[in-house]
Amino acid sequence: MQLSLVICTRNRAAQLAESLRSLTRLRYPGPWELVIVDNGSKDETRDVIESFRESLLLKIVIEPQPGLGRARNRGWETSKGDLIAFTDDDCYPAEDLLSSIAFCFEENARLGFIGGRILLHDPEDARLTIQEKDCRQNLRSGELLPAGLIHGANFACRRTALESVGGFDERFGAGALFGSAEDTDILARMLALGWQGAYDPRPLVYHHHRRRTAIQGSQLGRQYDRGRGAFYSKCILDPKLRPVYLRNWYCAMLRQGKRTTARELAAGAEFLVRAAAAHVYQACGALRHERVVPVNDHVAR
Repeated sequence: MQLSLVICTRNRAAQLAESLRSLTRLRYPGPWELVIVDNGSKDETRDVIESFRESLLLKIVIEPQPGLGRARNRGWETSKGDLIAFTDDDCYPAEDLLSSIAFCFEENARLGFIGGRILLHDPEDARLTIQEKDCRQNLRSGELLPAGLIHGANFACRRTALESVGGFDERFGAGALFGSAEDTDILARMLALGWQGAYDPRPLVYHHHRRRTAIQGSQLGRQYDRGRGAFYSKCILDPKLRPVYLRNWYCAMLRQGKRTTARELAAGAEFLVRAAAAHVYQACGALRHERVVPVNDHVAR
């Protein structure tokens, strides 16, 4: 199977250079390509990418409007792979990452997506945005996607699965209106549509996120709360997702802190208001474009 690896980046030239250097060590027996989406960078990102043209088979995609969901859509839409893997611009993959991803999909034709392990690269970094689970967990179609099981820094999808759900919701993801949950949202929709998924420890990347202070961790947590609240509200609007995710959200509220719940509810309410406003706007636009025939038009003819 041909495989595409998509990395989206914005104003992180130094981190990107280290990540691309690690990609030169990847080993995969089949054809593969690297697609880098420059999401409106103003620094030396383009120069860094160009410096790796001789050592990596890569494509450059420019998406000027910020938003990780949007950038990931431009990446997989431009790619040619049957399988599309995603990682971040501050991650270093194990040498067998692509082979491990391919093996996982070859084992199950109904597998729409796979998520893998994420370990800390630097032990001085805070223990955030990692996934150290060392046993496989299968996800059946229609099943709940457990929170935190699969992270956006290491997951892959079949092209047909991405196409079947229409890609990422561009309202989600770092830099977008709701700054996270673009990965959770698309995988939940795949499960609801009938695809199977799995977490498998074989695909492995090392995350060099460089967050070390409590303030940085708190900022990231607030961003996740906002994305999660919007995601749950979106699920409430979808009859296929509503029962399982509404129940899960309620149970989560009973366990978590009041501030977390307050941030989720605020973001969820904002999502519902914006969704309603967008629906009204689209309806008004449709009415404006309808051809209104004057009463005397038939007489004139």
